[in-house]
Amino acid sequence: MLKRERQSLILHEVNLHNKVLSVDLSKRINVSDDTIRRDLHELSKSGKVIKVHGGALSPSFYNSHSTPKSIYAYEEKKIIAEKAVQLIKDGMFVHSSGGTTIIEMARILPHNLHATFISGSIPVLSEYILHPNIEVIVVGDKVSKSSMITVGPDAVSKIKELRANLCFLGVNAINTTGVSDNDWEVAQVKKAMIESSDKQVCLTISEKLNTRQPVHICGLNKVGILITELSPDDEKLKPYRDAGIEVL
Repeated sequence: MLKRERQSLILHEVNLHNKVLSVDLSKRINVSDDTIRRDLHELSKSGKVIKVHGGALSPSFYNSHSTPKSIYAYEEKKIIAEKAVQLIKDGMFVHSSGGTTIIEMARILPHNLHATFISGSIPVLSEYILHPNIEVIVVGDKVSKSSMITVGPDAVSKIKELRANLCFLGVNAINTTGVSDNDWEVAQVKKAMIESSDKQVCLTISEKLNTRQPVHICGLNKVGILITELSPDDEKLKPYRDAGIEVL
């Protein structure tokens, strides 16, 4: 694979999953760790990724001042967010993870909505607090700088104390084996949210369908609703409909 092709693939993976690990890229592309490090260094110098220890982050995810034009698949995420908001009713308690789709959902919540939102995502919380009739509960512990979400045993313990009607999960990857992520600590937070909610709602652009990340979060039997930008009867969603998931 030529360097230009290799770096194009790396950039796509960063935009799609917000974060990539050098070791995973090395295995996938079948090149040395040194080659990946050099590629990430060059992409970082040009401002296309943010290089961190062991991998790289998407600038649009990490920058709280991102504009719609800088967010990967923004139009698709906007459609997903608009569908998700329709599920939230007055009086509900809602768990939510982080991610650019969840941020968009938080931005477009109706100003007359009376509900309580529980999260440890710093960018998402900053959107929730702008809504006049929403109560906000912050689950705290140390902050994962790569995901900008609180992680650790205190965050997990707090989540388990708070029963929610809905849980909105920004999905990193999903296939017929279930939902997965590339960050072990974030995965533990998401697992706690799933177990502490009456219904789980996974939000994902269709490009992440039938993909898998290293850390397993849950099987499809734990997913109540799946929301993508596609029409619910799209053929790509058939495996998930067949698994008994409500698809929106």
